[in-house]
Amino acid sequence: MDTPDGDRHPPQQAGLAQHQAEPEWLDSEEMDAWMALASVMMRLPTELDRQLQRDAGLSHFEYQVMAGLSEAPERTLRMSRLAEFAEGQLPRLSQVAARLEKRGWLTRRADPTDGRSTLATLTDEGMAKVVATAPGHVTTVRHLVFDPLTRAQVRQLRDICQRMSKPLGSAC
Repeated sequence: MDTPDGDRHPPQQAGLAQHQAEPEWLDSEEMDAWMALASVMMRLPTELDRQLQRDAGLSHFEYQVMAGLSEAPERTLRMSRLAEFAEGQLPRLSQVAARLEKRGWLTRRADPTDGRSTLATLTDEGMAKVVATAPGHVTTVRHLVFDPLTRAQVRQLRDICQRMSKPLGSAC
């Protein structure tokens, strides 16, 4: 709710214990920035999924997994490292890897240097799928993310995302 001074204050929160510290609420500028970011966070994945499903029969997560492997040495990564790259949990990655294996795009095997780990490898057919899918995906990314921005804004976006990633524990 906006007040005459333009600051936003939270709705009344019944039932909060008196001893709880009051959070530092967002001011109007922060709230506007948060709402804009939240909108992008909700809508961008939907649009990327829509394009990839329509054009390649892949989810964005499946494509990220395959793209990550396509960039790795020998197109192979430990599943744990691949999960980090794709920003996913191992159980979800295992399900996706099984689907990609059935389609002939990925293989899994025990890591010979550490039997507790599993290696995922993008097959030749998987690489061909990434190569065929990449042009449409990059066109969509360019249209949705980069075309509306100036070069300076692209650099700012990179810097902002890298800074925001630090408390999230991201390895970018």
